[in-house]
Amino acid sequence: MDLKLRGKTAIVTGGSRGLGKGISLNLASEGVNIVMSYNCNKEKAVETKREIETLYSVKALIVNANVAKEDEVKAMFAAAVNEFKTIDILVNNAGICPQCMIKDMDLAMWKNIMSVNVDGVFLTCKEMVNHFINSGVKGSIVNITSQAVFAGSTTGKSHYAATKGAVHSLTISLAKEVAEYGIRINSLAPGMVHTDLTAEIIKTDAERYSRTIPLNRIAEPEEVAKMVTIMVSDASSYMTGASVGVNGGLYMR
Repeated sequence: MDLKLRGKTAIVTGGSRGLGKGISLNLASEGVNIVMSYNCNKEKAVETKREIETLYSVKALIVNANVAKEDEVKAMFAAAVNEFKTIDILVNNAGICPQCMIKDMDLAMWKNIMSVNVDGVFLTCKEMVNHFINSGVKGSIVNITSQAVFAGSTTGKSHYAATKGAVHSLTISLAKEVAEYGIRINSLAPGMVHTDLTAEIIKTDAERYSRTIPLNRIAEPEEVAKMVTIMVSDASSYMTGASVGVNGGLYMR
């Protein structure tokens, strides 16, 4: 299927590793130029940029940006516009998930995860919709949430689930605000995915995780990434404010 994405430009936050890398690669395979933000691992970002440009003959730009900081978000968008003139797609993938039960959590940890996972999405969405409106682009945003939005957490990720619940709600409201401009905003809620960040957890408890998933296996990043690519394309042109679950049946609704 030709998704008619060739020549477009996407910002993928946290796009150089894990699920974000899978999303960046899949979009690039459809001819999309990629802007990837990273916060810590420049070496990994450079490696992913090289991989994208070698495999798919598109351009990739890496930007060091903490999405929780407004000045760094603005600088990222300015760099993207300077390089590619316009932006058509935003995928909010960047996030953190330190494990801690609520009873043991201090306020600093709570505020930090809220800052990255919620403030970061607010700041990037704000910049993106203003760029769309000012440039007349009928673009698309996909916010990555989690099946924990609907199923909750019993493993010390209640704060993470709360942030993703906030993003889920923000997605719906913002989709209503900007629909008149032809801008579409949706969210995607993955379950457990094989990435470098989940490798240790999966290694120690893969059997238990697989048993809880009706399809009886953990997802590969490209399985989630393919759905993101469809969601930002014209193949989903009549979908906005929706949440798509890609979790092997772990949470059905």
